[in-house]
Amino acid sequence: MTQFDAGTEFDRQVRTLIEKGFGELAGLSADAYADLLAPLRATVTDRAAGMEAPTEGRVPFVLVITRELAPIERAVPLLTLGGRKRKPGIIDRHYAEGDLVRFVPAKEVELPDARAYVLFDVDRGEEFCGAIPNDAMATIAGRGRTPLTMEEGIALVTQYPAALAKNKCFSLGGSRCGDRRVPAIWISENAPKLGWCWAGNPHTWLGMASAADRAGSLG
Repeated sequence: MTQFDAGTEFDRQVRTLIEKGFGELAGLSADAYADLLAPLRATVTDRAAGMEAPTEGRVPFVLVITRELAPIERAVPLLTLGGRKRKPGIIDRHYAEGDLVRFVPAKEVELPDARAYVLFDVDRGEEFCGAIPNDAMATIAGRGRTPLTMEEGIALVTQYPAALAKNKCFSLGGSRCGDRRVPAIWISENAPKLGWCWAGNPHTWLGMASAADRAGSLG
């Protein structure tokens, strides 16, 4: 079995964020951005024992950058699919002007830091393809897990583009705006698209992403 080094993976994720331009979104140099995220390295390595190497559907951890440092409307265009498909991510036209700021963490979702944190044991939730989103979220809650927010979905695709695959896209039930809409990320015109679907409508190609928990800096 391939050895998985959590510290090396943390460093790769920081480099990826910088190379994709997330540091520029925050108005920071590459070094300053790396310094900002550095305290989270201990959060990851402290829980490294037992971590398994990532697969397309499940990864041990992901660095999450919140909208305070990376507004969603500017972060989505930094997304691309895996392989040679490099078209920038797009936001679905069905989001009305001002809609994105209305989607905030659901009442049961607590974020450890307003800027950046770590999401652990992330699963794109393909088992829920074809399930009603409300039912999928209830199952996830029953397992003691948490649905992903918009920012967390962006983080997953940023670090693991292959997690977003044909017929294996995912909803982000951790962000809600008070109505029946559930955000989701899927593939449209060979690019990642941030859209939404109704909480009571199933889609065969859309699962429900979840994670074990979230953690901020240990300091």
